[in-house]
Amino acid sequence: MSDQEARLLAVDLGLRTGLAVFGRDGRLVWYRSRNFGTMARLRKAARSVIEEAGTVHVVAMEGGGDIALPWVHEIERRGLGLIQVQAEAWRTDLLLARHQRSGPDAKKHADTLARRIIEWSGAKKPTSLRHDAAEAICFGLWAVRRHGWISAFPPL
Repeated sequence: MSDQEARLLAVDLGLRTGLAVFGRDGRLVWYRSRNFGTMARLRKAARSVIEEAGTVHVVAMEGGGDIALPWVHEIERRGLGLIQVQAEAWRTDLLLARHQRSGPDAKKHADTLARRIIEWSGAKKPTSLRHDAAEAICFGLWAVRRHGWISAFPPL
């Protein structure tokens, strides 16, 4: 596998999970929202989601706790890199302070930013964009930079 095929999978943790996959060039490859409904389904799905993402080198997760355990187990089993942070870490770098005053306000501005990332990447435009997928897109771009795949954020 060439380094150019490497992918980063961003996961906005929850039973309703936002997913975004980025290429080595920092551009968004695909994104979606999945509703697993139960922890049992989520445990079974973590493996297939990582497979679906392609040649994943690193998984970036926003959140933690018990909901993260199935993902962490699969990441460790595969020997992948892991970036795990809370929302405040990436929001500080990507959103203006006035756009972070409340959770709903931050989610609204993440939606706007995610749509700009989609456009910049040339990814398929959404008919609708759930907030968990939007946050995975924003967080994923942040993680791509943190992982060193891009040196600066694109002009969004």
